[in-house]
This record gives sequence, C-alpha cells and structure tokens, in this order.
Amino acid sequence: MQKLAQRLDSMNKKPTVLQQQIIAATNVFSIERVSLRFSNGAEVDYERLCSRGGGAVMIIPLLDAGTVLLIREYAAGVDRYELGFPKGLMEDGESIEYAAEREIKEEIGHGSRHLTRLKTLSVAPGYADFETHVVLAEDLYPERNPGDEPEPIEVVPWKVGDFASLLEQEDFLEARSIAALYLLQQYLDN
Repeated sequence: MQKLAQRLDSMNKKPTVLQQQIIAATNVFSIERVSLRFSNGAEVDYERLCSRGGGAVMIIPLLDAGTVLLIREYAAGVDRYELGFPKGLMEDGESIEYAAEREIKEEIGHGSRHLTRLKTLSVAPGYADFETHVVLAEDLYPERNPGDEPEPIEVVPWKVGDFASLLEQEDFLEARSIAALYLLQQYLDN
C-alpha cells in the first residue's frame, strides 16, 4: 500500500522544466519547445501553442428568460460559417468582464448590466495553454461598438427551451459553444 501511495505521489509531481525555447511566432500565438524531466527520470520534449494575452471570453447573452443570442460567423480554421456564442480574445490588461462586455457590444450590438462568470475551459490542454472564460450576460441593453470583423455578424435568437434542436444543427459544432450551452442549462436549473 505504501509503494502505491509513493507511486501516486510521484505521478502527481509536476515534471522539471529543463529548457524552453520559442521555435515559431505569429501575431496570435507562438510555438514553444519544452524539455521536461519526469519524476521517474524520463526526459521528453513537447511542443505547445502559447497564446498571447489572457486567453479568450465566450459570452452567453440572455436576451430574456427564454432567449439566448447566438452568432453565425466565418470560421477560418474549418473554412465554413459556424453558429455559436459570441467570443473573442482578451486584450492585454483586460479583465474578463471588460472583455466580455466589449465583445458583445461589437458582435451582437448589446451591452449587459449583469455579468456572471460560469467557468474557465481549457482547449486542448495536451498541447495548448489556451483558456476560454465563459460568461453569462443578463439584463441586456442595445449598444453597438465597432469591431474587427471583416463582415457583419448575423445574430440568431434561439429559444432556451429548444436546445435539443440547436444541438442537431449542422453548423453548431464548436466544443466551447456546446460546453457553454450545458453550463447555461445547469445555471438555469439552479
């Protein structure tokens, strides 16, 4: 039993960083090679994506008790239009709430009088340090700020009671939006 406990302790001990090196960089992220030594002596090199800034926010705008606002916008990574919740990168020095408020004013033309942080999600933690902060926006009011999108974003109202059909939509595929949907359901059930 003691050997098992020692083994579990060594498995939960973070590896020692031997070396870190940026091997490529863009305006959005860098690729870093990290050399690690694990507690069992194994040495491994990993490559990981490192985001710039504080990660991202994803906002669940609740227009009223029965309606959320989704957006449909072009997703370059998969070369198609996707339906999901408004989202965006946090700029240097922004709080989660400030970034959430900025993004919904830019993307859906509304501000919020009440923001609630629901959860922080990691995205592909095996090779990326990217986190998305999911924020519920309630008590919305009309206000539009200019954004950085190359074309107008389509705002799509969706009934809260019709989430089953949302999950069946061919363009509602992003894992963060699906996770946010379940977080919203849990929040509304409490």
